[in-house]
Amino acid sequence: MKWILHRAGMITRVILILLLPFTCVLSAFGTQAPSLIRYNISADKVDGKQSYYIDVLTLALEKSRPEYGDFELKPVFMSMPQSRTIKLVADRKLIDIVWTMTSPEREQQLLPVYFPIMKGLMGYRIAIIRRDEQLRFDHINDLEDMKQLVFGQGNDWPDADILQSHGLSVVRGASDNLLNMLVKGRFDAFPRALHEPWEEVSGRSDVMIETGLLVKYSAPIYFFVNADNHQLASRIQFGLAKAIDDGSFDELFFSHPTTAGILQKAKLEQRRVIELNNPNLSSESQALTSSKNLWLQ
Repeated sequence: MKWILHRAGMITRVILILLLPFTCVLSAFGTQAPSLIRYNISADKVDGKQSYYIDVLTLALEKSRPEYGDFELKPVFMSMPQSRTIKLVADRKLIDIVWTMTSPEREQQLLPVYFPIMKGLMGYRIAIIRRDEQLRFDHINDLEDMKQLVFGQGNDWPDADILQSHGLSVVRGASDNLLNMLVKGRFDAFPRALHEPWEEVSGRSDVMIETGLLVKYSAPIYFFVNADNHQLASRIQFGLAKAIDDGSFDELFFSHPTTAGILQKAKLEQRRVIELNNPNLSSESQALTSSKNLWLQ
């Protein structure tokens, strides 16, 4: 009897040893580390505009959690131009994702998530101008009139290319110096997306928001990831599609402090609209324009 029990114990130990690797594999799946997604923040305090993109990214990742697993978002605090953040994502260094207006070059360099995360709001442009120069803009009614003006834009902004493609004069500069360049007379107007200029002119007596014009063009902002990071791109695309279908994306967009009530605040009904074509949209981006639920109407 003792011999039988001893023999049974040996068999049990052998079975446990044989099963150990499979147990470890199952355990690893059960405790899989969250996906780490690093993104750039240019200051030690997240402002409203930055928080919108982070909140949209979080929404997409949460919506895709059941299918793709847990995640961890990690900010990388470092001030840098768009071209630098794009290069870091392309090289898979420091950051894994960037949000920016699209262009054919950016879609070739990185892997875009084809979903306009601002519903096209970046293409609704109102200008910051010098104080007491509103009268000059009251006589601007069409593209030909706009050619009387010089516009300021960031060095690496696709907007500058769009304006120049229509024969408009553009002065480029570092994004954090454009307001000072405006005040010094380097250009006449600094076009900004509807949600952007309010905080930028707050507390300043030398500039103001122009009250009569709206320049409109197609300007989708996408999330971009490294060209080989198909897993993250697929996850974000899946999560955003889920959020647009269940209404949570629009709920976030229209209630977020960055975008809530902005159409009314800008008094669009009082503005003369000048529509421009964006010649730099890829065929993929052009195809998205037919999906009305993705855009401001």
